[in-house]
Amino acid sequence: MRATTLALLTALAFAAVPHAQTPAEPDWKTVEAETLRHFQSLVQFDTSDPPGNEKPAADYLKGVLEREGLAVEIYALEPNRPNVVARIKGNGRKRPLLIMGHTDVVNVDAKKWTHPPFGAVRDGGYIYGRGTVDDKDNLTAALMVMLLLKRTNTPLDRDVIFLAESGEEGTTRVGIELMTNKHFPAIDAEYCYAEGGGVSRQAGQVRYASVQTMEKIPRGIDLISRGISGHGSVPLTTNAVAHLAGAVARVAEWRPPITLNDTTAAYFKRLAALSPPDVARHYRDVLSLDPKISGPADTWLLQNEPRHASMLRTSVSPNIIQGGYRNNVIPSEARATLDVRFTPDEDPQRFLELVKKVVNDPAVEVVFNGWPAAEGGLRPGGSSRIDTDAYKVVEAAVTRHYNTTTLPTMSTGASDMSFLRAKGIQCYGIGPATDFEDGPKGFGAHSDQERILEAELHRFVRFHWDIVVNLARTASVAR
Repeated sequence: MRATTLALLTALAFAAVPHAQTPAEPDWKTVEAETLRHFQSLVQFDTSDPPGNEKPAADYLKGVLEREGLAVEIYALEPNRPNVVARIKGNGRKRPLLIMGHTDVVNVDAKKWTHPPFGAVRDGGYIYGRGTVDDKDNLTAALMVMLLLKRTNTPLDRDVIFLAESGEEGTTRVGIELMTNKHFPAIDAEYCYAEGGGVSRQAGQVRYASVQTMEKIPRGIDLISRGISGHGSVPLTTNAVAHLAGAVARVAEWRPPITLNDTTAAYFKRLAALSPPDVARHYRDVLSLDPKISGPADTWLLQNEPRHASMLRTSVSPNIIQGGYRNNVIPSEARATLDVRFTPDEDPQRFLELVKKVVNDPAVEVVFNGWPAAEGGLRPGGSSRIDTDAYKVVEAAVTRHYNTTTLPTMSTGASDMSFLRAKGIQCYGIGPATDFEDGPKGFGAHSDQERILEAELHRFVRFHWDIVVNLARTASVAR
C-alpha cells in the first residue's frame, strides 16, 4: 500500500514538471487574429519621419504591454519621439537578447497611393500601407513574441528585451543614438535581432533567406565646380556647369574595385549553389582573383542585378546636381552630391583620393559634405560573426519554417544595428518573405504601394517566436 502510494505521488510529481517547465505552444489561429489587429493599428498611425511623431505608436505599444503585466520604460530626447523598452527577466545564466523594431516610417506622397498610405487596407491577401515591410512587421513580430513569452511563462536563461525605437529613418539622435549613448544599460545585450534581412520568393516560391550580418556605411561627397560667371550668349571654356557635367560623367562610369569579405564571399558562394547554371556561373566568377574572370561577371551583375554589384564594392551614385539661377547667366559655381556607401573595411580618406583621381579636373573640388551629420554623425562600422548561437538558431529556424538556405548578407543600405555592433552586440537582420517581383512593380519598402502578404506576416511571427525561444529558453527545457 505504501509502495503504491509512493509510486502514485512520484508519478504525479513528474507529471507536474513538464506543465511547469515546458513552454506551451501558442494557439496560432488566435495569435494570427491578434497579430493582425496590432499590425493594422500600428500601420494606421502616421509616424512619418520627417517630421517625426512616433508618440501615438509608442503609447499604443506601452498600453498593450502594460495590460499584459509588463513593466515599460520610456526614453525620449523629444516628447513626441519616445523609445519604448520592456524586459522579461530570465534566470541570468546568459546575457540578454534584444529584439527591436522602429516605429517611424519614411514620409509619403499620398496622391501616388492607390490605397491610403496609413489605411492598412486588406486586399487580395495583402495588407497595404507605409511601414508594412519597413518596419512595422518586425515591430509587430517582436511585440507578439513578448506577449507570448509572458503568457506562456517560458523559463528563460537570458532576459529578453523589447525596444521600439524612434528616428531610424533619418533622425537617429532621438532613437538609437540616445539609447546607446545615454541609456545603454537598458538595452545592453549579447545578441540582437532587428530588421535588415528577409526571405526572398520568386513566382510564389521561396528561393533563399538573407540574414544581415554587416552593412555599408553611408557618407556624402560633393563635387564643387568653380569658373568665371558671364553672359550666356558668350560660351566660356571655364563654364562651371560643363566642368561639373564632365566630372559627374566620369564618376558615374567609374567602377570602384571589388573588395570581398567573409560575408559577401559566403553569400555569393551559397547563392551560386541555389541558382540555375547560367546565373550561378556569374556568382562564382565574381569571387575569382583574376580580373579577366571576375570582370565580365561584375559587368553582368551591374547590368542585370545592380544590388549584387553594389555588394561587391564601395559604391558611388550621383544623386543631386545644383547649378545656375537663370537661363542667360553662366554660373560661377555648380555642385553635385554623391551618395557613397563604404564597405566596413574601407578607408574613407583613401577612397576620397581615388574619386579625385577619377574627376581629374583642377576646376572641380572633391570634398566630404558632412552627410549624414543630420542624422547625428557618421555611422560606425562593424560586423557580426556567423559562428554564434544566435546565427545558428536563425539558420535552423529558416530550414524549419521556409525549407531553404540562409545567406549571410552585407546590406547595401544602413540600419541602426551599426550602433549596437559598435557597442559589442552581435546583431542579425531578419524579416518576412517578400517577392522579387514586388520591388520593380512598386510594392516594396519606401515605395508608393508598400505591402506585405498576410500569410507571410503570420509565418514571420511564428519564425520570430521560434528563434527567440530557442535562443533564450532555459537549456534544460525541451520543446
